[in-house]
Amino acid sequence: MTKKLLLLTLFLFSLSCKETHQEPLKSPEEQIQSFYAEEEDTILPNDAEEITEVEKKTYHIDKTHKYEYRTGRIEHYEYNYDIVGHDAEGNEIKGNINIRNKYGAGKIVNAKGEKKDVFVQWIDYGKLIGKDQDSITYEFVVE
Repeated sequence: MTKKLLLLTLFLFSLSCKETHQEPLKSPEEQIQSFYAEEEDTILPNDAEEITEVEKKTYHIDKTHKYEYRTGRIEHYEYNYDIVGHDAEGNEIKGNINIRNKYGAGKIVNAKGEKKDVFVQWIDYGKLIGKDQDSITYEFVVE
């Protein structure tokens, strides 16, 4: 009985000592490279006006949501929204923004037809607060 156990142990030990034929690690040039930077850039007002070549690769439209389109990858999406709000006199302000997580930027058009840069942040579901280049604060809702 002990001989059988000893032979079984030696057999299992010899199996565990076999050399595995694994491929060597690839050099950095051969590894798959992501087209996303590790650190995401800050969203600027002009970002809402055009879609870059990198963004075109992940461009997505979904009519069941309020955003116009989405770009990016999981947990790093950038959304584009049409927004509407009112100035201090009650005039309607419309615009378009890009937003990632809580913060974003875009362009608004005031009652005089002037186009202004705006920086926004979420304050509630579908509601944003924004400040234009003249430090005027607005509340917006997504359309």
